[in-house]
Amino acid sequence: MEQIEGKNPVREALRAGAKLDKLVLAEGSQRSLREIIQLASAAGIAIEWREREWLDRKSRTRAHQGVIAWRKPVGYAALPDLIARAQAQSEDPLIIILDGIQDPHNLGSVLRTAEAVGAHGVVIPKRRAVGLTSTVAKVSAGAVEYVPVAQVTNLSQAIATLKEAGLWVVGADMTGENLHFETDLTGPMALVIGGEGKGMARLTRERCDLTVRLPMYGQINSLNAAVAAAVMMYEVVRQRASAQVNHG
Repeated sequence: MEQIEGKNPVREALRAGAKLDKLVLAEGSQRSLREIIQLASAAGIAIEWREREWLDRKSRTRAHQGVIAWRKPVGYAALPDLIARAQAQSEDPLIIILDGIQDPHNLGSVLRTAEAVGAHGVVIPKRRAVGLTSTVAKVSAGAVEYVPVAQVTNLSQAIATLKEAGLWVVGADMTGENLHFETDLTGPMALVIGGEGKGMARLTRERCDLTVRLPMYGQINSLNAAVAAAVMMYEVVRQRASAQVNHG
């Protein structure tokens, strides 16, 4: 069973219609967890009340906020589902490809930003990368319920599939040819973000249609992977919004 902890992750799981097998709330927290109680009651999910010390012992994130739930793990999406999601919404696809992100906090943060900007999905490799863990769900603040994640065996092949579907694949790399805001990011787009420390693998970089770099004016020459992903995603949002205004 997957363990979900914290107000936001549990609330969003309930709002998304997740079937919780068990929901435990800390005694004395009725007022702060009112919305979760209402959602659980509406869904017919029984609530078990326990002392906060019991939740402290069960917690994996050490930040349960008085609520822990258990359910079947979130399923992974198939790669074509991500493209179909964009088509169903009549939008140019925006898909985020993560090449070897190993920190669950980074993956959770990327999912949270991806949900905020309306990205149609995230692609991660099965090997040498973090999957959808309870920590990822907690950090994502519930975004894991809304952003489909495709876990693929071969990242290079996945990139080729996205190219065949008409997506332009742009990688963020400190040796990129152009600055990110000087590059047209308005069409069907897949953004590639490398893992912590090493960045993109050589083969992944070679599969990109082009690479872009983020301007660095300080003494540190790289950004946290989740921060770099957020900067890239919001540049896509900015350019698309600007294009709509100009064409309007």
